[in-house]
Amino acid sequence: MEQQQYLIDTNVVIDYLGQKLPPSAMTFLNEVVDSIPNVSIITRIEVLGFSTTKDSYQLLESFMNDATVLDLTEDVANQSIEIRKSLKTKLPDAIIAATAMVYDLKLITRNVGDFKHIADLKLLNPWEL
Repeated sequence: MEQQQYLIDTNVVIDYLGQKLPPSAMTFLNEVVDSIPNVSIITRIEVLGFSTTKDSYQLLESFMNDATVLDLTEDVANQSIEIRKSLKTKLPDAIIAATAMVYDLKLITRNVGDFKHIADLKLLNPWEL
């Protein structure tokens, strides 16, 4: 049986790197990150777009360099369109959700409210581990 793979949302990347997650979530995310984390191109843009100190930026950049960044493909774009047609989802959230769906990944996010109405999207809130 294949092990579940994950897509890490922007808020979880920030909470993880800032060590703001509960201990059980930090342990879980350490395992996910050790097996090469997956993030959407949107998460890369959001994380590296933060205005922060040089040291903090280097930490963010290092994380992104080690991650697999999943680009906006035609399949992801088409799935994003379907999500936006059926729900009033913000474009970045639709792209993140579509990325998880196209690649059959469970989305790790603190903001489950932004995604819970998207059919067939698998969610995991690290604050509830």
